[in-house]
Amino acid sequence: MKRSRSGLAPASFEALARARRALRERAAPPLVFHQAPQKPKPQPDGAVLFRRAVADAIPLPPSDRADIARPRPRPIARQRQADERQVLVDALSDPWDCDAALSTGEELVYSRPGIPTAALRKLRRGGWVIKGELDLHGHTGDEARIALAAFLNRCMIEDRRCVRIIHGKGYGSKNRLPVLKNKVRHWLTQREDVLAFCQARAVDGGAGAVIVLLKSSTR
Repeated sequence: MKRSRSGLAPASFEALARARRALRERAAPPLVFHQAPQKPKPQPDGAVLFRRAVADAIPLPPSDRADIARPRPRPIARQRQADERQVLVDALSDPWDCDAALSTGEELVYSRPGIPTAALRKLRRGGWVIKGELDLHGHTGDEARIALAAFLNRCMIEDRRCVRIIHGKGYGSKNRLPVLKNKVRHWLTQREDVLAFCQARAVDGGAGAVIVLLKSSTR
């Protein structure tokens, strides 16, 4: 066997190299590199996506229209709705006998039981200041009934004690009879807030109007 200058055979060098490699592998374990997890990329929001989608769009030229602000919606009138509901109740609960009413030729006068005679006398003499007025000319029977109920409800809210109802003398009605006048008398007697009423004085309308005394809403 041929020997090297160091006195060792080539096979001994190979065995020594293998031994060195074995020692290095046992002494230092192989390095393992762990890659950090990647964070998800943030997705663009809707505005960004929209701008990207319309990036190639060409804006329209300005128009000649005036920029007029739209009117704001009106607030809901709660009290008015309540009045309208009350009007429906009043209008649907009022029986009427037209023949019986037209057969009476009495003066238009009424006072609720318990009302002093002096109060009615004062009303007939014009001692109360008239605070409101309702003209029923041109109304049909149903229209007049609804208008009268709404008017009296509003007067009670505003504490108007004495008011005038103009019903006309019936010259424009069929057979020239005061149908609306007698209906107004009947409707007024159905109202608990009506204390008394009478035909107006000549200066206040005479036979074509009635003066009504209402309860005080503050009591």
